[in-house]
Amino acid sequence: MERRIFFKKGTQGAIAASILPIVGSSCVSTKENGIVLATTNDNAHNPGNPEQWQQMGTGMRANPLRKKIVDFDVVVIGGGAAGICAAVSAARNGSKTILVQDRPVLGGNASSEIRVHLNGVNHLKNGLPERETGIIEELLLLNRFQNPQESFTVWDHVLYDFVTREPNLELLLNTSAMRAEMKDGKIASAICWQLTTEMEYTINGKIFIDCSGDGLLAATSGALYRTGREASSEFNEKYAPEQADGWQMGATVLLSSKDMGKPMLFSPPSFTLKYEAEKSHKGRKLKPFVEGFWWVELGSEDDIIADYEENRHKLMGYAYGVWDYVKNSGKFPEAENYALDWVCSLPGKRESRRFMGDYILSEGDMLGNKQFDDAVAYGGWSLDEHNPGGIENLSEPPSYFHEKFAEVYQIPFRCLYSKNISNLLFAGRNISQTHIALSSSRIMATCALEGQAVGTAASICIKKGVLPRNITESYINELQEQLLRDDAFIPKRPSNNPNDIAKKASLIFASSTLSGDAKFLTDGMSRDIDGNIHHWESDKLPAEIQLEWDNSVNLSKVELKCDTNVKRNLMMRKDSLNDEHFSNQVPEELLKSLSLEARIDGNWVSISSINKNKTRLIKFNFDTIKATAIKIIVKETYGKENVKLFGISCFES
Repeated sequence: MERRIFFKKGTQGAIAASILPIVGSSCVSTKENGIVLATTNDNAHNPGNPEQWQQMGTGMRANPLRKKIVDFDVVVIGGGAAGICAAVSAARNGSKTILVQDRPVLGGNASSEIRVHLNGVNHLKNGLPERETGIIEELLLLNRFQNPQESFTVWDHVLYDFVTREPNLELLLNTSAMRAEMKDGKIASAICWQLTTEMEYTINGKIFIDCSGDGLLAATSGALYRTGREASSEFNEKYAPEQADGWQMGATVLLSSKDMGKPMLFSPPSFTLKYEAEKSHKGRKLKPFVEGFWWVELGSEDDIIADYEENRHKLMGYAYGVWDYVKNSGKFPEAENYALDWVCSLPGKRESRRFMGDYILSEGDMLGNKQFDDAVAYGGWSLDEHNPGGIENLSEPPSYFHEKFAEVYQIPFRCLYSKNISNLLFAGRNISQTHIALSSSRIMATCALEGQAVGTAASICIKKGVLPRNITESYINELQEQLLRDDAFIPKRPSNNPNDIAKKASLIFASSTLSGDAKFLTDGMSRDIDGNIHHWESDKLPAEIQLEWDNSVNLSKVELKCDTNVKRNLMMRKDSLNDEHFSNQVPEELLKSLSLEARIDGNWVSISSINKNKTRLIKFNFDTIKATAIKIIVKETYGKENVKLFGISCFES
């Protein structure tokens, strides 16, 4: 087929034309609290008959058309890992923010509806993770505290708690962003529809962030995008096809089963499609079968979004067909007592639109470990390109796993905003990148890092009164420093915050040291990496770290970065794996209790204490004091006999 490289749709284009409930253009309304109570309308779909609805409790006669107009600084579309981190970071950095999610739960592919492991950089050549920190780690740690039973439905509500507790952030669930309304080349508002309340929302905003994956808001704004595979010659990509085509990696239906303790018969439903095992590539492994098969997948060489419902029906059939083969082929006697426990009804997506920014990330940038002045995130999952056709292309492996990385690669900020819509940012699988680059960066924890970056960037845009491209031109150092302060990690980019008073300390020392050095706590690197040590570790507990200044300094914040063992994964898995690479518990390295003292007018004064810390980034906030020294007393971890710290920062405000 002839490949369509760029697509451009206006706000009145075909994408939006047939999907929004029809609302008449001529109407007179009575409103209360933003809700239309009575409407007269000459549209045939909404005659405005006052006899239509009589509310018996009040006697009110009203038309059921509901509308709200709301105003926010930052509007985030999509409540997966990227969208959650974008919204939380924007809100925490001072912007009035709304998060719009089209499902009843948050989490996207990681939610209970789909149950994909929230993977990140855990596929390097050395076999070790280089785990993400910042907001996504905070979320995963919270899950370890609140959901030790590892329930996916409880995980949904851990995410819900995490978002709804933010004071500067509002959440709309069951709400789809239908189209963008434009003004002077910028997005002025997102027109949204909330299924459960029959409410049409007009959400006005200054900065819009599309983390929805498919990116309908961005597409209807006129933002340039691509779908399909680039030709190898365009970016000199060795794993791209010789000729460009429309193929996109597909969506997957997952399932799981459990041992019922007795023989369980299985009769396939009517929509089942036979699995032809004899034609299948050996990479389509059927063991272990308890947690299902990630390769029950269907891609598309055309419009993968338009094909979604047809593919969903097929995928349900293929999933049951594979299970029918396991149960009834006679080749898996160990499955006799097993029955299906859960089957996904919402296929998890991997690829559709990729929106074009000022830079397009490609295979060579990743494999060549290109260093970017505007780096704001990183990745390192392998180049994991699923085969065109998915389960309908059985002779090929389900994924090629082209190559693993020796070290993590950088993701530049220029890939995270639109080249032609000036107030549009994006994060997730829809960023500015090639198809081959997407095969690695689509992993959810990597998307979460991009989300934190764009949320933080949006808050800077609001504070400075600028647009995303201006961040690249004038404020990239400020963005990077804020991300590092908030415990994100940028490879080969140490923090050098000029407002960090700890860096000006004349002396830093510890009561005991087993490894590392206390002076490393102000070197700006928040983890040991590339064979270099950047920590201090105590010799037993309790222990103390002390910072001294030649002259008194004003302090109101002290922030620490402790150890959570970033060489071990924290994500919840369906198999509850607990080994050297995966943990299903609160990290035993995490600092649990500590206190802070300050020397004021020559006397040591207790400032604050924390007894049940649950985060890697630990913050002490207090009224401004004038001190010549501070002392941090570390008392207990969640299991380790020593404590390890990676950073100390001090600020006046």
